[in-house]
Order: sequence, then structure tokens, then C-alpha cells
Amino acid sequence: MTATLQGIDKVRIAAVLRALDLENGDRVDAVFALLDDRPSWFTTAPTGTRFCDGATVAHLACHVGILQRGKDKLDREGRDYWVKPLREIGAVDPVIFDRRSKSFLPGHPIAKSSNSAHRLAEEFKAILGAPGDAWRALLAAWNQKDRVRQRLEFQAALAEETRKKVDTKHADLIRACVDLYAPRFAPGFHVVYVDDSDGQRVTDEDREQLREAGLEITLGDAMPDVLMHNRETDELWVIEAVTSDGEVDEQKVRSVCALADRHGKETVYFTTAYPTWKLAAARQGKHKNIAPNTYVWIREDGSKHYRAESFPV
Repeated sequence: MTATLQGIDKVRIAAVLRALDLENGDRVDAVFALLDDRPSWFTTAPTGTRFCDGATVAHLACHVGILQRGKDKLDREGRDYWVKPLREIGAVDPVIFDRRSKSFLPGHPIAKSSNSAHRLAEEFKAILGAPGDAWRALLAAWNQKDRVRQRLEFQAALAEETRKKVDTKHADLIRACVDLYAPRFAPGFHVVYVDDSDGQRVTDEDREQLREAGLEITLGDAMPDVLMHNRETDELWVIEAVTSDGEVDEQKVRSVCALADRHGKETVYFTTAYPTWKLAAARQGKHKNIAPNTYVWIREDGSKHYRAESFPV
């Protein structure tokens, strides 16, 4: 692996992150990866698109773990540690690869999208590449609280514009599950966690709601789209909203039940939600992976839900 990318080495990256009190090996290597101006790893990106124009968490995990270190790829869930802190100060911008325009657009409007990516902010890249000690003065000005707030507000405005342009079917289905399905079919349950974005997986607000339900979700746990809790019965209900994949299969049941067992919860209900019968039929015609004793809900036929049962062989 080359010692510099775009003329910047890891010594400079480490010094800048140290000044921000953010230095660790994974973050240094992740920033170094985001300087890679070799061809993009998005297979459908136009010729001339570079890795540094937008790299997914999976891309970064492989770049750091395999290319830079010659070992296994990093744990993708580690993004809460080696990407999130850089996003929170505007050093890294969230972007999404839009297959229609074949370009990167600002923000992460689609939860869990394989096209969600990251790139270094231009101002931060300029700090990294500044000659001599000039980076120190540039960093001091860039890191002022008002400047950070303005950057994040600008990011949010750009992301909202992107949201209007791209398909947000998954987030819309999750919202329908919360607003329509849960009140009708899961009375007494209230939402304690929703995974409908590609930012921090478990926010401080999530942790408080989970704590009140007697739960804690760690990076090693299954991350359901919707997790609900019944205060009176101490039961849980998980909903997975499927627009491409991610049904409640037997692996999902085992993972969530392990979480429940760890916290003394005896009962967990499960629902797989689809937007249309057409998608449900296409998915189940091919995969047939709905776990027994779980429910299926079809948004376009939302007045009823179905229970999958199996019989002993």
C-alpha cells in the first residue's frame, strides 16, 4: 500500500485527529482510505469515478482491513466508532450513489441502503493537505462551534433535497408499520427503537427508551427495523419492513430471542411487512424464508395480517 494518497500520509492524519481528540488507528486508516483516488468500487459507477468520491462502510472495512493491514476486513458495525465521530463534526459527508443519475448525492435518505457511502469534506481535506504547520490555524478556525453547527445544518439541508429525489420506500414502509400496523395488531405495545436511518445505529434517545423497557442493544445484537415493548406484559414485538430483503427468518428469530433471553423477556412476537402482494409473492416464491409462528403484513392489504405455522414432520 502506498505511503501517501493525494500527497497526504498517515502521520498528518494522525496529527489532525489528535488535535481533535479523535485519534485512533481505525479512524486514521479510514480517513486514509477516503483519500484513495483510484477507481471506485461501485461497479456501476461511470468511468473516472474514484474511491474517494464515495465509499460504503463495507468498502472502508475492506480497504482498511485487507488493503492497508493485510488482514481480515473490519467489523462493519464499527462505523459507530470510526465513521460516526467524523460525521458529527462535518469532517466526513454522508452521500448515496444514485443508480439513476449514476452520481453521488448528499445524505443517506434510504435506511440500510447498500448505496449509502461516505467521503471527506473538502474543507477537511484541505486541512489535511495544508503545507507545513499551516493546518493548525486552518483546523482551529474550522473547528469552532458555530462553524460545526453551520456545516451540519448545511449537510441536513442537502440531504433533505436528496430525499425528495430518491426512492425512500423502506423508510415509508417502516413508518406505515409504526403508524398503521402496530396500533391495529399490537395494541398495548409502544415503540422503543426504530432503525430507519444510516446514521448512528443506537442514539442516546433510543438508549433511554430501551433502558425504560429493560433492554440494551449492543453492536453485536440483531438490529430490527422496529422494536416494541408492552409495559404490562413485558413482551416484545419485532417488525422487519421488506422492500428488497430482510424477512423475519429463523436466524433473525434466534438472534432476537437471544437478546430477549439476556434481558429476561420470555415472549417475542415477529412480523414481516411487505408493501405489496407482488413483492411478497416474488420474495417468498424464491426464498420461502418466513420463520414459523411469525406474522406477515401486506401494506396494500393492511386490514389483516397472516400467521405462518408449521406442522411436525
